[in-house]
Amino acid sequence: MPGVPLHLVQRGVDRQRCFFDDADRRAYLDDLAEIAAEVGCAIHAYVLMTNHIHLLLTPRDETAPARLMNRLGRRYVRRINDRHGRTGTLWEGRFRSCLTGDEGYVLACYRYIELNPVRACLTPEPAAYLWSSHRTNAGGAPSRFVSPHEAYLALGVDRVARLVAYRMLFAESLAPRVVDRIRTATAGNALVGSDHFRTRIESALGRRVVPLSPGRPRK
Repeated sequence: MPGVPLHLVQRGVDRQRCFFDDADRRAYLDDLAEIAAEVGCAIHAYVLMTNHIHLLLTPRDETAPARLMNRLGRRYVRRINDRHGRTGTLWEGRFRSCLTGDEGYVLACYRYIELNPVRACLTPEPAAYLWSSHRTNAGGAPSRFVSPHEAYLALGVDRVARLVAYRMLFAESLAPRVVDRIRTATAGNALVGSDHFRTRIESALGRRVVPLSPGRPRK
């Protein structure tokens, strides 16, 4: 939906790797920056894992996420096949996603995404992982395409205050029940958020939407 944050996951086919070296990762981010701007998707958080990617984005219109992933996927697959002498598909069908409502859930998705390398035991802390938005959102590193969501901006009165408050969110790991809720909702192309958020989405869509475990996540 236009203006509603979307948590999006795309996996390599058969859970196989889709990034083979840092040059691949840099190329993917270059393409992401270019195509997201062209189709109208504001990227708030991301992580590139070995065999899948996570994005938190807000689309300008309802077709923008599909156009982004279609163009990004096709361009990246051509590059990987040419560069690594392979053929065939790279991605496991269509991406999975969930609509994310309310300040608490938006920030939970930020944390869910940037803590992915920690949960996968690739790094002891998110700041040590090079291929995510954490260094921008928590450390202020410049980015060509990461833009703050309103929930992020509400963390502080200025940039320094927001960076400090955001880092404080990572002082504790994300509660397992919140991880499960986001993971299940995304796998089922569902919705996470409060009853108020669900009602707003149902009114906009003109149909009933069943959310996954409604309510605000604990901080």
